Amino acid sequence: MRMESTPADASVSGPRAPVASASRDATVGITGVVSLLRPVRAGNAFEETVERLLQAIKLGVVPHGEKLPPERELATRLGISRVTLREAIRALQEAGYLDVRRGRYGGAFVVYRPPSPRKGDLRRAVTRMGEDDLEDALTFRMAVECGAARVLATADLTPRQRETLAARLSGVNDAAPDDYRRMDIAFHLAIAELSGSPLLAAACADARLRVTDLLNAIPVLRPNIEHAAVQHAAIAAAIVDGDPEAAERAVAEHLEGTAALLRGFLA
Repeated sequence: MRMESTPADASVSGPRAPVASASRDATVGITGVVSLLRPVRAGNAFEETVERLLQAIKLGVVPHGEKLPPERELATRLGISRVTLREAIRALQEAGYLDVRRGRYGGAFVVYRPPSPRKGDLRRAVTRMGEDDLEDALTFRMAVECGAARVLATADLTPRQRETLAARLSGVNDAAPDDYRRMDIAFHLAIAELSGSPLLAAACADARLRVTDLLNAIPVLRPNIEHAAVQHAAIAAAIVDGDPEAAERAVAEHLEGTAALLRGFLA
């Protein structure tokens, strides 16, 4: 039997959130670990390790000021030797993304912050990408994120899954403007990861990575945040209610709004 959803978080008006008073601590896991910190291919282990770590940093899986998972855990997740991992961390330290500290409370700490939007950044990012690739990236994201929401809405959610989804919804709703993009990513990736498919989770992470530089190039607008909060709640409620069609529609509406915002700033 599917569990019923409860009234929405007080910060969201409109559709219901999945549960109230969800835990927001580490017990619900780190969203993005499954999507990004997965085994690399042996042939290009160093290069792919740098890529995976950089993706995790840029998507905020490990935010500014926090440290990467312990070396042993990270090497196991990536399927590489600790020597290769150390080389990759050293490269990212030299590039200004990490600060490696020694001692009992040491580790590899993230020092990267997404740049503040400047006039012309979006156009330059699109020029680097190409107009056709932009449309392809938006189509790809629509396909995989709608699919992830549909898959999750057909599952019998466990209490832990409900808790995780609610925590990610609360996290993005309560985020300060300068942390909004990171928490928005966490909410979207959580849907894919909760589906239980590592391939689908990886595809959704890849889709978000393709537009991250573009989204970082536009300002965080309060009316857009308020509108997105209602849409996020609708997505979560449809998933918890076990309505795959409604979940897919809610995701499609949300992503169409993001695409419209990008096109508007490019006009």
